[in-house]
This record gives sequence, structure tokens and C-alpha cells, in this order.
Amino acid sequence: MSVFKSLVLFVFAALFEIGGAWLVWQGVREHKGWIWIGAGVVALGLYGFVATLQPDGEFGRILAAYGGVFVAGSIAWGVVADGYRPDRYDITGALICLAGMAVIMYAPRGH
Repeated sequence: MSVFKSLVLFVFAALFEIGGAWLVWQGVREHKGWIWIGAGVVALGLYGFVATLQPDGEFGRILAAYGGVFVAGSIAWGVVADGYRPDRYDITGALICLAGMAVIMYAPRGH
């Protein structure tokens, strides 16, 4: 059950971090204004909080593993929010990152 909880938390963290960064981007680069920027800052803060809820207590491990989730999630966000069309190298790279995340987080460590 803790692997499932961890995966759910990674998904929520990705939504908050990628969504927050996208909102700031929209506010600044697309001139949508301070409300978008403020919402992005709040979402980024929520990302930081959600990361602390991971069952594993090792900060470095959590953030390193989250990097793989961030890469894949960013590509997915671009597809949904911006109409980005990833090529086979984008998809392959994202899958490699997710495999790395799985090794970092869920490999048996004998303790």
C-alpha cells in the first residue's frame, strides 16, 4: 500500500509543481496577469508540502525520484495544456526517467 500512496503523492506533487510553473509562465509570458502568477506561487508552495508526505523520509531520494516524475509529467502537461506533440525520443526519455524513479524509490534495500 505504501507504493500506491507514494505514487499518488508523486502525481499530486507533479500537478502542483508543473501546474504552478505553467500558471506563472502564463501570467508572465502570456501576459495573463498577477492572479495567474499568484495562483502559480500557491500551487508551487503546495507542491513543497505534498513532497513532505512521502512515506520515505529521505529528502534527497524523494527529490531525485521526483525528477523522473517531473520529466514525464512535463511532457504530458505540454500535450494536454499546450498541444505539444512529443516525438519518440521525448517518450523514450520520459520512460527512462520513470524507470530511474522506480529504481530510486522502490528498489529493495534490505532494511
